[in-house]
Amino acid sequence: MLIVADNSPLNLLVQLGHAEVLPGLFSAVLIPPEVAQEMRHSKAPEAVQNFIAAPPVWLTIRAPKAPVTFPNLDPGESAAINLAVELHATLMVDEREGRETAQAQGLQIVGAVGVLERAANDGLIQDLAAVHAQIRTLRFHVSGTILNDSLARHRAFKSKK
Repeated sequence: MLIVADNSPLNLLVQLGHAEVLPGLFSAVLIPPEVAQEMRHSKAPEAVQNFIAAPPVWLTIRAPKAPVTFPNLDPGESAAINLAVELHATLMVDEREGRETAQAQGLQIVGAVGVLERAANDGLIQDLAAVHAQIRTLRFHVSGTILNDSLARHRAFKSKK
C-alpha cells in the first residue's frame, strides 16, 4: 500500500523520532516537491529541516503529473492530494480542510495519530501513551479526545491479542 504524506503529519512523525515507522507500514512513502519545500522552510523545526536535507532512502519526492489547484488549500496539500489521486494511494493529512477535500476526491486518509496507532498495533512503537504524551508537549494541534480515543483503541487491540 502506497502512502503520500502532507507536511504536517510527516513533520510530527519526524519531530517525534518515529518517521521510520512509515516504511514498516507502507510499501512506498512519497511526498510532492511542495511538501519537501515546506519542510525546508527556515521556520520548520531543525529536526525536520535535517530530515529533508538528507531524506531517507525510503522517501520518494515526486511531482503529480496533472496537478489541480484546490483554492482552499496550501500548495503542499493540493499537490499531495493530486499525487495520491494519481497513484491511488492513501493520503496522510491532518488539517480538516485537507481531509475534507481528499475525501471528496475519493481518497483513503489517515492522520499522524492514526499512523502512530497502527505502528503501535504492529509492534513498531512500544509505548503509545508515551508518544501521545510527547505530542502534547509539541506545537501540534490535536485534541485530547483524538489522542485518548486512539490510546483506547490501541489498548483494546492489545487486549484481544
